[in-house]
Amino acid sequence: MNVMKPQALKAIVDQCEDVAQVLKSLSHPVRLKVLCQIVEKEKTVGELTDFCEISQSAMSQFLARMKVEGMLQSRREGQHVYYSVSDAKLLKLLRALKEIYC
Repeated sequence: MNVMKPQALKAIVDQCEDVAQVLKSLSHPVRLKVLCQIVEKEKTVGELTDFCEISQSAMSQFLARMKVEGMLQSRREGQHVYYSVSDAKLLKLLRALKEIYC
């Protein structure tokens, strides 16, 4: 019988917390819609607002929270702000979800 060393067990527990946080963030329909839209190509706030059918102020709040959570990154080009997925692991997960469900 293999018994895990305490360090290995702690690493697994720490990873579970990170994964749970990502899944919690994905559990909101608007955040999931945003991420599904930018999985292959960055989008502007306006494009995301139109797709999700919410107000621009509500979308701005979602995007700000997702940036703080480390899910998104943004870049400014002229008057437009473009959003994309900032984490390679999240991008891989989103592509898998898209393949399974879309």
